[in-house]
Amino acid sequence: MPKMKTKSSAKKRFKVTASGKVKAGQAGKRHGMIKRTNKFLRDARGTTTLSAPDAKIVKGFMPYDR
Repeated sequence: MPKMKTKSSAKKRFKVTASGKVKAGQAGKRHGMIKRTNKFLRDARGTTTLSAPDAKIVKGFMPYDR
């Protein structure tokens, strides 16, 4: 069988940790910062781990990064 292809969009946006969780950048910080609260901006720094149902979808896009 030929190799499966990885979704290019997924490999640019997500990383799989050693324990199998999926890391992603926080959403909601591209524009419109004036209307967001300072608490939201603080909490949205850095990266976050996806929930289990979302991680399952992303792992399907990246067959060799498990």
